[in-house]
Amino acid sequence: MSDLTQAAWREQLEKDPEAVIIDVRTDEEVAEGMIPNAEQLDIFQSQVFMEKIQTLDASKNYYIYCRSGGRSAQACAIMNQLGIENAYNLMGGFTEWTGEVIEP
Repeated sequence: MSDLTQAAWREQLEKDPEAVIIDVRTDEEVAEGMIPNAEQLDIFQSQVFMEKIQTLDASKNYYIYCRSGGRSAQACAIMNQLGIENAYNLMGGFTEWTGEVIEP
């Protein structure tokens, strides 16, 4: 897992046409807005989260965020344990995000 600053996260994302963005927040948090092209996968729904993570393509790069960076770091660690090496955590999470936001 790599913890990336917002600037580094965005820079890597822009250079990665195969990037997959995963939002691990709850439905209530997602209602406040999302980073464009993100797929929600609530880490608190642990069984669904684990089932979905196990179906991901381990060769792709995954950019993970939550509200403040804690749950996304946990998600990245789980992904690493399951063989997904390229999981990048957005430090500061959605709370500190200054980029584009869309309505879910």
